[in-house]
Amino acid sequence: MQTLMMLVATLGISVCLVATASSHTVQLDSPGRLPAHQRQKRDWIWNQMHIDEEKNASLPHYVGKIKSSANRKNAKYLLEGQSAGKVFQVNADTGDVYAFERLDREKVSEYHLTARIVDKDTSKNLESPSSFTIKVHDVNDNWPVFTHRLFNASVPEMSTTGTSVIRVTAVDADDPTVADHASVMYHILKGDDFAIDSSGRIFTTTNNLDREKQARYEVVVEARDAQGLRGDSSTATVLITLQDVNDNFPVFTQTKYIFTVPEDIRVGRPVGSLFVEDPDEPQNRMTKYSIVQGEYRDTFTIETDSMRNEGIIKPIKPLDYERVRQYSFTIEATDPTINLRYLGGPPPKNTARVIINITDVDEPPNFQEPFYHFKLQENLKKPLIGSVLAIDPDAARRSIGYSIRKTSDKGQFFGITKQGDIYNEKELDREIYPWCNLTVEAKELDSSGNPTGKESIVQVHIEVLDENDNAPEFAQPYEPKVCENTAPGKLVVRISATDKDITPRDMKFRFSLSTDDSNFTLTDNHDNTANITVKYGQFDRERAKVHFLPVLISDNGRPSLTGTSTLAVAVCKCDERGEFTFCEEVGAHVGVSIQALVAIFLCILTIAVITLLIFLRRRLRRQARAHGKSVPEIHEQLVTYDEEGGGEMDTTSYDVSVLNSARRSEAKPPRVALDARPALYAQVQKPPRLGPGAHGRLGEMAAMIEVKKEEADQDGGGPPYDTLHIYGYEGSESIAESLSSLGTDSSDSDVDYDFLNDWGPRFKMLAQLYGSESLEELVY
Repeated sequence: MQTLMMLVATLGISVCLVATASSHTVQLDSPGRLPAHQRQKRDWIWNQMHIDEEKNASLPHYVGKIKSSANRKNAKYLLEGQSAGKVFQVNADTGDVYAFERLDREKVSEYHLTARIVDKDTSKNLESPSSFTIKVHDVNDNWPVFTHRLFNASVPEMSTTGTSVIRVTAVDADDPTVADHASVMYHILKGDDFAIDSSGRIFTTTNNLDREKQARYEVVVEARDAQGLRGDSSTATVLITLQDVNDNFPVFTQTKYIFTVPEDIRVGRPVGSLFVEDPDEPQNRMTKYSIVQGEYRDTFTIETDSMRNEGIIKPIKPLDYERVRQYSFTIEATDPTINLRYLGGPPPKNTARVIINITDVDEPPNFQEPFYHFKLQENLKKPLIGSVLAIDPDAARRSIGYSIRKTSDKGQFFGITKQGDIYNEKELDREIYPWCNLTVEAKELDSSGNPTGKESIVQVHIEVLDENDNAPEFAQPYEPKVCENTAPGKLVVRISATDKDITPRDMKFRFSLSTDDSNFTLTDNHDNTANITVKYGQFDRERAKVHFLPVLISDNGRPSLTGTSTLAVAVCKCDERGEFTFCEEVGAHVGVSIQALVAIFLCILTIAVITLLIFLRRRLRRQARAHGKSVPEIHEQLVTYDEEGGGEMDTTSYDVSVLNSARRSEAKPPRVALDARPALYAQVQKPPRLGPGAHGRLGEMAAMIEVKKEEADQDGGGPPYDTLHIYGYEGSESIAESLSSLGTDSSDSDVDYDFLNDWGPRFKMLAQLYGSESLEELVY
């Protein structure tokens, strides 16, 4: 058995499976004897189980033989397992195993079965079941297959030779343990700029792959096994895309750019755009524009629009048509981010010429200074504080008119001449107005002196200088107190002074009392303070509870000013320790300035005048009403207006009652005036008709006019000159006599006009004129 196994190992055949079985038989020699136990060893015996795949011989294919040492006539062999009875069957008598299907190792490489030997009659196991394996031997029947039929890859353009692109893989389903059955060899069928190694790695074979010339490459790869077996699935296509790198310089689309802009273009506004061509992708376009030649390179700048890769020309200084009418300079476009390794030489120069023409526009006046600062002494009116000057920048050189804006700070205190001279109309107090800020306008004027609409403004700052015009005063309100039994020399209060004027560092205040007739002493400390002390002591509260102490304070300004401030010292009751127990409240002395007194007086005077005028107006109205009711005759008086009346309801424009005059030919009695003045008008009698020979004398109408004129000249209380009077007189030549209805009295008619009262408010005035009520009841 061992010799057989060594032989199998030498031939490279799999070790056969050996199964042993033991059985126990009981043999009785005679009935009276005890049974005797005997042990026998049984072994499974079969050839090595293996079979080649894809056999071309006819089925079934012989696999091997299973055999047991328990060789009995009534024994039979059985196979058990998943493939038993379907793929493999055994001859029950001989133990030969056959395959009834062609086997494929790539599907199933080995089969696991169980062998049994049983008694034909009882089906009992004669040996224990034994498991064994049938191995399928591989043959080279498969070609390599790529994992994908199409591969996508990318590599940067201009990459060096040998740059790896992608690794492709093809798989052979044959047994890799068998030499050359599963090994794969790769070849490039299409794609001269690329190569592939034995591992499937594709790499570049040149260093000048240019995306701008060819952006994509199609490479066909073939896979073979060691024996050269290949099929339809042994090729694959690789699409290689070149990634863009910044390897191209920008080039101007034009050699000359011409722009035209007005001179009033704002600083920083675009003048025009410069365009270049760059075949690189947008993310790799880093064009930089610069001005390399030109006299006015500091007047313009070129900014790059990264989105469009274009240059935008912008002015960095104001343009002036009167100074420069055309700008010309040379520009250059470069890309500083390009790697010079891609070029293989020095970078090329790319330049163009730019010409900018300036057009003239009507510009507003220009002030010579951005702002003006003048100084003015306070309390002084100067005819010339300072001058501003603006000129017309255009070639026309039009005249300029100056004015101060009404909205200027303290602008009402200043004026400006046509020449731009600023003066103050009022004196200024620095303590009230330390600074005045004016806004001066300069307007361009045409030949007729009318504004053209072009104007400019400038700020004028006027500093009001200080002079010593304010007397010193107490630095703070003091409320000194003293005990009535204070000893002499007791400090009452320490005072200090201040000045509303600008106080220089060397300002010194001097203190003194206006009178020595007091119980206090003032001591000047010569440090702008002074001490008030008790002179004699022992104050009497019965005589004076508060002492008013005038203090004179002088400064050392030019001129020196002296002010008087009053201290109100309260005399208090104190306890034994000198602490105040009771003090009188010192009333606050409120000082009223002269300006405030004048304002109060003017207000009172204005109220008194208004009251007097109202009183006189009411009195005159009462006199006029009383005067009108007492006169039996109402003269006719028409006042000429420049508008049409409102009809019967219009009783506010003039007094309608004066038209209700009864014009009669006989003389009318004179009106009795309250003030005993003569009647305003006298009734004129018709002069006698002249004879036909009296041509040298005045006519009757002329005579009447002369009489009334002389009468009006003598009457000082007559109406004004612009009043038109119509008198109850008709000339003698009138055939129809008077056609006026004003001479008709309602009392002379038989018609009762009282029904007009029932017609509503529109006929109220007619009812009053022609009704039965007396004239005294008319409403004026």
